[in-house]
Amino acid sequence: MSDHIDTHDPVAPAPIEAIDALASQSTTPVSRGTAAATGLLSAGVALGMGELLSGISNKFPSLIVRVGDVVIENAPGSVEKWAIDTLGTNDKPALVIGIALVSLLIGAATGIAASRKFPVGIVVFVLFGLLGGLAAASDPQRPGGWAWFSAILAATAGIATLHYLLTAAHRLWNATASFEQLAASRRGFLGAAAGAAAVGVAAPVIGTALRSRQSAQVEGDRENVAAALDSIEQTGAGSTTTLEAESSAMPQLATFDDIDGIATLVSPNDNFYRIDSALSIPRIDVESWSMKITGMVDNEIELTFDDLLAMDPVEEFVTLSCVSNRVGGDLVGNARWLGVPLKKLLDMAGVQPGATQIVGRSVDGWTGGFPTDYLDHPDRVALVAVAMNGEPLPTQHGFPVRLVVAGLYGYVSATKWLKEIELTTWDAFDGYWITRGWAKEGPIKTQSRIDVPNANARLLAGDQPIAGVAWAPDRGVTKVEVLITDIVDGEEVPNENWIEAELTQDVSDNSWRQWMVPWNAPAGDHVIRVRSTDGDGITQTPVRTAVDPDGASGWHTIAVRVA
Repeated sequence: MSDHIDTHDPVAPAPIEAIDALASQSTTPVSRGTAAATGLLSAGVALGMGELLSGISNKFPSLIVRVGDVVIENAPGSVEKWAIDTLGTNDKPALVIGIALVSLLIGAATGIAASRKFPVGIVVFVLFGLLGGLAAASDPQRPGGWAWFSAILAATAGIATLHYLLTAAHRLWNATASFEQLAASRRGFLGAAAGAAAVGVAAPVIGTALRSRQSAQVEGDRENVAAALDSIEQTGAGSTTTLEAESSAMPQLATFDDIDGIATLVSPNDNFYRIDSALSIPRIDVESWSMKITGMVDNEIELTFDDLLAMDPVEEFVTLSCVSNRVGGDLVGNARWLGVPLKKLLDMAGVQPGATQIVGRSVDGWTGGFPTDYLDHPDRVALVAVAMNGEPLPTQHGFPVRLVVAGLYGYVSATKWLKEIELTTWDAFDGYWITRGWAKEGPIKTQSRIDVPNANARLLAGDQPIAGVAWAPDRGVTKVEVLITDIVDGEEVPNENWIEAELTQDVSDNSWRQWMVPWNAPAGDHVIRVRSTDGDGITQTPVRTAVDPDGASGWHTIAVRVA
């Protein structure tokens, strides 16, 4: 900063000359730190503006989320697998935060470049606006025009903020007036920076708060659906009654739920695993929602939510599992699902000969497909589901309607936020995950898991239960066995004495079963293994495989120390 004192006031560039003045700046340059701060704050304002608009109206997409969606759609399958394996259900927040941080860092670099040649800043923000606009306009849930408006407004806000802050910064760094004028320039820059920071922080916060209002509207829709569900007649568990009565009159099943740490027989909705490609959960107006059955059918049909409720929905226990569930993992859950049998709807449409694949399409563009002949078995459960554990589907689990298919991993069957079912040929279409390297057929493998005790637990000698869950939808679990071996001098002592576990009541072949083995634990180090046998008489293989391309296999094994 110049030490020369001049009695004349610095002259601010006229508005028409502002860009030229910044572009041809030949006096003392702004420091890199100050320039970086102006760029970072400008990027923050641009990002905040996009988030604010997405909260004002559901017509505006979140630009950050849409860029994230595009990243997910185009990422190699190995990258998505790494994200799920490493971050689990935190993969989506991590991606959004990562995109925001990268954008801010690029903004800082842009500020440095623009402090010397302002048109560089204009070009970068225009490119960012173009990227955001293209990503947002590809959103299948919203009109493209609103997306472009949001992107243009965000880019314009970024450029305007950058110009304003750099102008104030150049005044400060080239001030040659009195100390009073120098102080005024400093206050002017700091005030502008504080204002930009306030907008950059407040705008996304307000946008998030406004989006919660949109979520509240969806919850209002769910309450209306709950009232409608309570009044319908539905069949399930061998009887016909209202959903409200059915939920309260479900048989009192004997369970091991009282064992501390075991997965409950029915997984609570708020604790049911969620793995999908949606960064932003679709918020669907149930009144305007409809689902089509298209493709190789005699009669294409379109059904509303009320149409489904009028079709005598049935309730079934079904265990769902993600193909990314590792041996002993928790990406699996068991729930009571209410819905219309898919076979019933397909019969209405009339499946044509040669149709060998059923494709589910989500409102967010996700797709999954499975063989048509999978439904040939008369007892196989496949539902167009409207409720979960006695209440309307939660938004994160597909409200208002989703597919639930027993015996198949979710990546080929569990279409959430369902909008279309298409009949096509096996070779004509590959679903979302198939194009990313996963196997096209996804039958769930027979699995079992030790929930109690925890791996590497320190236990007291004496009575200690060994317990967990086992699943093999749609074959059912007939037997679970536990093997306990001792560790002596660092070596595992061979033992082939498998102990058959006590099982809870078999709810259905599609539901997991809890199991338990009482154990009088002796002092020392021990290894515990579990294996299960399904209704086809097939016992789990001990061969350990990775989750890709068609699901993990192997015995869940833990080590414990007893004192």
